Amino acid sequence: MTVLVTLRVGGDPKKLEEFAAGEDSPILKVRDRAVELGCISHRFYATDDEILVVDEWPDEASFRGFFDASPEIKGVMEAAGVTTQPVIKIWRKLDARDDI
Repeated sequence: MTVLVTLRVGGDPKKLEEFAAGEDSPILKVRDRAVELGCISHRFYATDDEILVVDEWPDEASFRGFFDASPEIKGVMEAAGVTTQPVIKIWRKLDARDDI
């Protein structure tokens, strides 16, 4: 069963979007590696001062392999003006019989 992975940091969403807009942005290299290693979906979300990454992966091991193989993530965080340590959580789906 797949897992959701969330990564939450304090940072500047506008800086992240500006950094991502570049044609040679390392974000694209990271995205391509994630797809190669099994990422099912990936999104950035934000408030005024926080950035949330929400991914779906086949399992936790696939995510960990990707994260460990992606030193560019540190540069993305620096470009986004990250001000806090990332909080990473792995979420498993519950069977509450109310899926929509």
